Amino acid sequence: MTSDHSTAPTRSQETTLQGNLYTPVSSVLELRHVSCAYVAGRPAVQEISFAAREGEILCLLGPSGCGKTTILRAVAGFEPVRSGQIFLSGQLVSSPDVMTPTENRRVGMVFQEYALFPHLRVQDNIAFGLRHLARSERSARVQEMLRLTGLEGFERRYPHELSGGQQQRVALSRALVQNPVVLLLDEPFSNLDPDMAGRMRQELHDLLRRTKTTTVLVTHDHDEAFAMADRIAVLNQGRLEQFDTPEMMYHMPATPFVADFVGQADFIPGTVFQGMVHTELGEFSNTIECEDGTAVVVMIRPDDIHLVPTKGATSRVLSRQFRGSENLYTVSLPSGQIVHSSQGSTSVYQAGTAVELRVLATHTVLFRREESTGLASQPVRPIAREH
Repeated sequence: MTSDHSTAPTRSQETTLQGNLYTPVSSVLELRHVSCAYVAGRPAVQEISFAAREGEILCLLGPSGCGKTTILRAVAGFEPVRSGQIFLSGQLVSSPDVMTPTENRRVGMVFQEYALFPHLRVQDNIAFGLRHLARSERSARVQEMLRLTGLEGFERRYPHELSGGQQQRVALSRALVQNPVVLLLDEPFSNLDPDMAGRMRQELHDLLRRTKTTTVLVTHDHDEAFAMADRIAVLNQGRLEQFDTPEMMYHMPATPFVADFVGQADFIPGTVFQGMVHTELGEFSNTIECEDGTAVVVMIRPDDIHLVPTKGATSRVLSRQFRGSENLYTVSLPSGQIVHSSQGSTSVYQAGTAVELRVLATHTVLFRREESTGLASQPVRPIAREH
């Protein structure tokens, strides 16, 4: 097995990956050390802090039960906060002592089920929250939303006469027509089939860009988060693990949980010796500057590993998953360690094939490892350094 590490990202390259992460822009939404609990003493979310800039699409990403919907409900004013503060456009709207009503927060929300009124036509569903406006202005706003969302010609239909994608556009129109400060989306594509979800993601992304709408999207799907978000907040058991751009989240995960959740990842045990990390896959740079003898794990992505069928090699292909544009291979190393490799769709190797592994990682991501369990322990922010 060989490892061929190209030059790691420099700080300037990291800044490019992160976009304008450090550019000072006014925050439309800000959470400061927010904690919420449904049962006293058992917080659903703890010490959550992040901010969304004007026009930014921010994604809350995590597994079921991690607290992402609780945060969305707290921003909307549906849940009180036990500690911390929530600000909208610089105004305090939630704290242990302050609870601005939902109707006074100017937030729009699209639920998983869309929550359309079945007895109202499309135009009346969209206009539902505009009853305080004159009829002419109300009609003008509805027509504008019908145009923006491609629903012209459907205004007199009822929800049951629409497809799932069209129903979602109605729900979006109803939320956007009120010019919300922040749009909140709770798993908006979960009721759509994969092809429709993919199309709607692109349509929604384009719409949010055109309207410059600050958006917070909740999802458990990292592909959805990568496709939609400017920045992502990864949650795990009610805590914020990392808040970063999709590119930095994938290439430079802050914790083993993030590394594994945002994409396939293998963790290869290694030991630091004479400034290098020695593993079964070869040597890697000691990017977190551990002392000799320190046990670590190296994070490897499937696209970091290239397979070369080699007679007499000691690693074996265990299985192949055909994924259309690629094949994902499961490979057993001599020690029994399992790794994965992503190869082109025309590279077909049968189970049992002896292969040589070549690591083509652009940078090294390391985490400390507990000797007793062999698992990554307390998270250490990985630092890419030149090899």
